[in-house]
Order: sequence, then structure tokens, then C-alpha cells
Amino acid sequence: MRIGTREIETLGLAPGFWSDLYHRSLSVYWPVFFATAAAIFIVLNAVFAFLFWLGNDPIANVAPNLPLPLSLFYFSIETLATVGYGDMHPQTNYGHLVATVEIFTGMSFLAVMTGLIFARFSRPRALFLFADHPVVTMQQGRPTLMIRTANARNNTISQANARLWVIRLENTTEGHQLRRYYELKLDRREHPMFGLSWTLFHIIDETSLLYDLTPGDLAAMEAVLVVNVSGVDDNSAQQLYARKIYSCEAIRWSHRYDDMTSLSAEGRLVLDYRLFHRVVPDGLTSSNTAPSLTDASEGADSEEALSNL
Repeated sequence: MRIGTREIETLGLAPGFWSDLYHRSLSVYWPVFFATAAAIFIVLNAVFAFLFWLGNDPIANVAPNLPLPLSLFYFSIETLATVGYGDMHPQTNYGHLVATVEIFTGMSFLAVMTGLIFARFSRPRALFLFADHPVVTMQQGRPTLMIRTANARNNTISQANARLWVIRLENTTEGHQLRRYYELKLDRREHPMFGLSWTLFHIIDETSLLYDLTPGDLAAMEAVLVVNVSGVDDNSAQQLYARKIYSCEAIRWSHRYDDMTSLSAEGRLVLDYRLFHRVVPDGLTSSNTAPSLTDASEGADSEEALSNL
């Protein structure tokens, strides 16, 4: 696994492939999922074709123009899939016994595959964007850590909630090292209608764990930032979750996000997501030359801008 830019290797844990097969089936990539299912399907049919081949002429009407193993393989596919075209059929007790076991296996395999595919399709997936870099800039005369996020589906997320954590390495008085996590207070951690972009603010004042810390201090602590965003999708009424992990090297100090909001010639709100990840040093003018909807301090979110129309 990876935390920030650091790769973590674990030793001594049982792989648990079979014990956690359901989770692996849900989390694997779609091409791997279908390729694995196809491989299992072929192997099962090959095994039952071999079992049929061991019998003494167990299948009637085997095609004479095809090799016997291939004909039995095709018959196994028909039986496993419970298709039953009727051309070939078992004609001995042994053939009926193998076909019975294969039909039961096919029905079980079909039920498992149906459940897994339904679970993968029905599982709620958030499509939230997170800026590539957090920034630290002056906001209302105070140093502020800012992280820009957006809902890429352009629908409404109700009861949106965001939490920001810092995980850092600490030394105890006994000389031990501990990796501890602390929540960083956000200026606004809830959003009633998260539909456009949302910039999270953490004021770096005397109460902040980042107060008086330099980039070198954070690097020595191997600090990482963890952002969790959740909410209810208004279309599906499902709870959505998304997480983003930033290493301390990803933070851009004395930078701000480029303004991505403007007004069109027709007076409509324009959100230019080509500028979503762009950061500029403090003091530089925005690359967006259209009239801006944000106030003098950069980082105001577009939904707040919309409310000012």
C-alpha cells in the first residue's frame, strides 16, 4: 500500500486469498474480473469434459465430424450453462451423474456471478475531484491551508461533509516513534448543496497543529494530509465517500488556486475545470481574464460565487 509518496510493505500477514475472495472480486478491475470469470468457466468445462471422456460412451449423438474431446467440451458448455440444445444428451447412468453435478455447479456459478456483477454495478461510487496540490496562502489576513474539491457529476450532493487529518511521525519521551493522526479544523466542514466546486479552508493560527511549522518540519515528520468527503447523492439516495491523500511535498506554500469562475457574455456562470488543478504564486494575476465572480481573496468556492449573483 502507499501513504502519500511512501510505499508501505507488510510482513507476517496471512494472504487470506480464499477467506477474502468476495472483497477481491469486488475490488479487482473490470477486465481482470471478466478475464478471471472466463478462465474459471473454461477450466470448469474442461474438467467436466474430461470426466465425460472417462466414461464408456456416456453421451449420445456425439458429432462424428469433431474430435471427441472437443465435442464433449461443447456438450459441457451446454450443460453448465443449462442451455440444452437437445442434440447430445446423457445416455448412461454415469453420464447422467456427471451432468447432474455439472448442472448444479453451473447454477451455483451463475448465481455467484450474477450476485457479484450486481454488487459491482450497484456499489455507489463517488466522482469527486481533488486538486493535485494543497496550497498555503493568506486568506483574510491569516495563513490558510486550502484544498479544492469538486463534484465531477455536476449533480447535487446533500449533507456533504468534509474532514481533514494530518498523520505525522512523533517521538515519545521514552525514545519511541509513533505515527499519530490529528484532525485539522475546517472553517466550513459541511455543505448543504455540494454540486459545483468546494474549497476547504483550514486557518493556521495558534490552535492549529501546523502553526509555526515549516516545510522542512513536515518533511522530518513524514507528514501526510488525508481528506475525507462524504454526502448523499440526490439521484440515487446513496451515501458516497471519497478520500485523497497528500504528501507534505505536494503542498504549495505561498501559492493560491487559479480562479476558475467567470461570467459569460450572456451573464451565465462559467466554471473552467481546465484551471481546477492550476496553482499560481501569490502576487500573480489570474490567468482567467473574464470577469471574476470571486472576491478579492482567492479560493472562494464557486457555489458561494453563485449565491452572489
